[in-house]
Amino acid sequence: MEFRVLGPVEVRRHGSRVPLSGTKLHTVLAALLMAREEVVSDDRLSRLLWGWTPPATASAQLYTYVSRLRKILGDDILIDRRPPGYAMAIGNSSLDLIEFEELDREGREAFSAQDHEKAGDLLRGALARWNGPPLANTTDHLAAAEVPCLTEARAGTLEHRIAADLALGRHEEITVELTGLVAEFPLRERIRCQLMTALCRCGRQADAIHLYHHGRSVLAEELGVDPGEELQATYRALLDGSLVRHPRRAGTAASEPAGRQGDQDTRGVPATLPPDTADFTGRERELGLLSRALTPNESAADRPRRVLVTGMAGVGKTALAVHAAHRCKRHFPDGQLYADLRTPDGTARPAGGVLLQLLRALGPAVGSGVADDTDELVRLYRERTGGRRLLILLDNAASAAQLGPLLPNTPEPAVLVTGRTALPTVAGAHTVALDPLEDGPALQVLAAAAGAERIAAAPGAAAVIVEHCAGLPLALRIAGMRIAARPHYAPDRFARRLADPGTRLRELHSGDLDVQGALLASWRALRPDARRAFPDLGGLGPEPFPAVRAAGLLGLPEGEAELLLEAMADEALLEVSGADEWGRPCYVFHPLVRLFALSLPDDRAQGAPAGRFRGGVTGG
Repeated sequence: MEFRVLGPVEVRRHGSRVPLSGTKLHTVLAALLMAREEVVSDDRLSRLLWGWTPPATASAQLYTYVSRLRKILGDDILIDRRPPGYAMAIGNSSLDLIEFEELDREGREAFSAQDHEKAGDLLRGALARWNGPPLANTTDHLAAAEVPCLTEARAGTLEHRIAADLALGRHEEITVELTGLVAEFPLRERIRCQLMTALCRCGRQADAIHLYHHGRSVLAEELGVDPGEELQATYRALLDGSLVRHPRRAGTAASEPAGRQGDQDTRGVPATLPPDTADFTGRERELGLLSRALTPNESAADRPRRVLVTGMAGVGKTALAVHAAHRCKRHFPDGQLYADLRTPDGTARPAGGVLLQLLRALGPAVGSGVADDTDELVRLYRERTGGRRLLILLDNAASAAQLGPLLPNTPEPAVLVTGRTALPTVAGAHTVALDPLEDGPALQVLAAAAGAERIAAAPGAAAVIVEHCAGLPLALRIAGMRIAARPHYAPDRFARRLADPGTRLRELHSGDLDVQGALLASWRALRPDARRAFPDLGGLGPEPFPAVRAAGLLGLPEGEAELLLEAMADEALLEVSGADEWGRPCYVFHPLVRLFALSLPDDRAQGAPAGRFRGGVTGG
């Protein structure tokens, strides 16, 4: 039997999940498991179940929970009454927490012995025991008591595993992961030091310096302290150039500066794809199309493989492209590269900056005299990609002008592009246009994020949530994450919170994921006249409308109004939806995009507050 607490608490017998119902039953099981056969007193169990205000029937309820566990787990698991509480012995069964701790201990010992390869493997094995936020389906009282220690343990293991990777010269492979970890743990100075080190060794000294100053500001604002000695020492090493020196892969000199690394074969295979989505679901047909398009075809070996994924913000372009790229990695033994072509606020990154990023992964460092010469960067890029079986994922392409310099000029590298609309630069490419999900796949995405059991237990609420998310994967994932993060929070309650159109977008926000923020980037990318006109168009309602109706609302000639509508369609803020009875093209809002339009201020109204929600919503 297998017990798990590093994620949702669950029991598995012969690989199948043993059904357990209720937050409190999971809480009693987790408390007994984490005590490691020590007695857990009735008082502690009561506090973990009900806090400081237990019901009058607490003792009877506790007895009932223990009896149910004994019946469910069977004779192989002993739950013994030992006054003043209970103790649990799991015999030959496994507990993921114990496995995590043993692998972590062995990994740290290997690291101390400078066996960095073994240390990395062991520590990765330890981290693989985690399956999401720990104790996710227990009470807040247990989570408050235990989760901080578990989170600290995981962070320490991550730091040691990253240190092993840095010692092996894998700085390029872990930069994306470290960036996410700094966002997750902004006050952990060691992780910030490790990202500064990785950035410096990738030739990104300016980014490393910025990261230090940002960390100093965060520490001052949050804790009122200065950076610790380790962070200051890393910064000094960055400034004096010693941080760039790093251990190399086997067979190379450990002391050789990063800027003089010989030919590209000594650098290993570049692999800068973001991590895959473990619970990816809902796009089987489109995934099949991408996989076939990326797979080498001998009959078309002399034709460039360029694949384009299009769709509105939040429709899952990046998740699909990353998943397809990981699925097809075996076809690209010379490496896989990734670059985001937009900044966090949605503006396009200059092609020169993207080329520098890709060139760092592909070969020797680019000299400072070349960094500002885009033509020379393009030449070097095409020279280093020529003839190599590479997969290059260019995410969030903004325009043909931006994309053109980033395309190799030989057929061996495959290029996978995501963008909001079709791009002339990749004309003739395989194009996969993503629409919002149908109800069935949408429900799968929600269940994958929230937990299948919780969604299955509330089918009515799940259907309402799916309806209000209108098939948008980003919205569905946010909804699922919010439900999963609150075991006491019934899906019915969240469904009721989504019911109000005026506040729906505010509810579709979790951590760095934000539907309104994703749409805001698309709106900011519009040209100024389209950006000003967009908020008013929400008043045209949820049904398709021709340009003549928009012209009447905006006070413009029909031709000018149609140009504005086409600009909005190019940013996937409107969809073209057939034609009216006179053959004129019609446009329609996605339901959440329309709510976003209605939430924007009217620039022509003096003193209109940002985010003001204008009325007139019908149909949600």
